[in-house]
Amino acid sequence: MDLSEKLLNLRKANDLTQEQLAEKAGVSRQSVSKWESGQSVPELDKIVTLCEIFNITADSLLKPSEFDLLSVKTQMLENQQKNLENAMQKKDGRKKTILGCTAIYLIAFAILIVLRGIKWENYFVWSIFPGITMPLTIFCIATAAAIIFYIRSSNSR
Repeated sequence: MDLSEKLLNLRKANDLTQEQLAEKAGVSRQSVSKWESGQSVPELDKIVTLCEIFNITADSLLKPSEFDLLSVKTQMLENQQKNLENAMQKKDGRKKTILGCTAIYLIAFAILIVLRGIKWENYFVWSIFPGITMPLTIFCIATAAAIIFYIRSSNSR
């Protein structure tokens, strides 16, 4: 496998576009395209940069015998697995957030029902919050609690 094939496989294994690799290497996308097509070869300083980007040695990049397609494919599979795990964690986090916010609103609704049902507190509480102001106040508090819950759960991800 020659240098151009190695660069192409490494870029794909690291899930990078030509533009992303070019930005990391400090060159144009056209330069990366020429390297991958074999039209040109990276300069020495760019080879060092590429080795740092891909976390490999210059020997493994330049010597044909120390680099094989199997290791690149393994790296590609590992990257895909990491991406899937991240996606699953985000999905689980969203589920927990939705369930938490739903629970907050259900608790607020239950509090309203309980306050409506208690006779001795009913007159006192409802005289302080006449009409619809008590339910609105409780749901505003529930909304604030849901927002705080959402912010904290998204910060922990």
